Amino acid sequence: MRYFRVMVSAFPPAGMIKERMAAMTTALKDLTEIRSPAGWTGDEITHSTDWLYQLSNAEVMELETVGTKFLMDDPDLRTVTADRYPLPVTASALVAWMHDMDRGRGFVLVRGLRSELYSDALSAAIFFLLGLHLGRPMAQNQFGDLFDHVVATSDKTMDDPSALPSRTRDRLNFHSDSSDVVGLMCLRGAREGGASILISGVTIYNEVVRRRPDLAPLLYETWHYDWYRQDHDAPARYYSSPMVSFVDGVFSMYAGSNMIRSAQDYPEVPRMTPQQYELLDLLDEIFLEPGLPVTMDFRPGDIQWLLNYAALHSRSGYRDFEQPERKRHLLRLWLKRDVHRPLTPGFGKPFVARKVGLTVSDEDLRNRISQVCYPRREWGL
Repeated sequence: MRYFRVMVSAFPPAGMIKERMAAMTTALKDLTEIRSPAGWTGDEITHSTDWLYQLSNAEVMELETVGTKFLMDDPDLRTVTADRYPLPVTASALVAWMHDMDRGRGFVLVRGLRSELYSDALSAAIFFLLGLHLGRPMAQNQFGDLFDHVVATSDKTMDDPSALPSRTRDRLNFHSDSSDVVGLMCLRGAREGGASILISGVTIYNEVVRRRPDLAPLLYETWHYDWYRQDHDAPARYYSSPMVSFVDGVFSMYAGSNMIRSAQDYPEVPRMTPQQYELLDLLDEIFLEPGLPVTMDFRPGDIQWLLNYAALHSRSGYRDFEQPERKRHLLRLWLKRDVHRPLTPGFGKPFVARKVGLTVSDEDLRNRISQVCYPRREWGL
């Protein structure tokens, strides 16, 4: 099976538009749908339980025991290694999850931890420990925190340009994160709503090929994303990446139509063409197509591991409990997985671990589980 990719300028001079469209038309007969285990639909997933891993009693006992030791040791998260905290009972499960992400559907939901009986610190220790065995935890903000907290710390909505998505209760549109893997652990669910929603990147691509093959080559072109709306401390207001990478037979997707649209607010960002706007409209239509996304409720103790290249993720809006200690609260890990995945140069979101010139005081450093298990209430307001 042959897959065609076309690399042309996203913003050609007016005189080149006819040549470009002719080249795209020639390319249409070579566009082919991709067949992959990662090319699922929501309807298929909801009629299966293969994506749900139920921890055994022995695995839960091991994770609670080793997690407690990890918490009591409280090691420096920047230097601790997985071999210091082996998980022999859970080892086969870890291998299965890695296969699911790298060679299968791209995600797994792990269930069975008794987080209602744990402190937030113990839940965080178990979660970080599992992440350490699956990859290398990455810093998620300019302070260098290896954890982030998805919890509404203000009443801002996404209509406010200063709002950070992880700190609001609004519905989030489909997007990709900065890492190879994103892990989410549910400490507490919402009073209403707050479901996790995934959609396969392969399925998105195939739908574009079926519905508008004339627009499909644009997925390989360079797009510009709003960086400020994702990180107010970012070193630039936008960054650039193709939506699709297809190298050595390996398909990857990175997208987020809202972040592309809002980047157009910045005068320094090149203007989009009518065809590019058409493609974004089509993607938004595909994202909402019944039967294509899969929706799953997060229960306390649930952990979702997702390969960012395989699927886009979003969230439904939610209502919180009034009591602060009962508010919806997820822990988030970003992992680097060194599996030598081939990617188009410049693919995905560039990552800056620390803002140039930023000095972090000793009291702001949070490199222990006992520190990062609690959110920075003053950050992201």
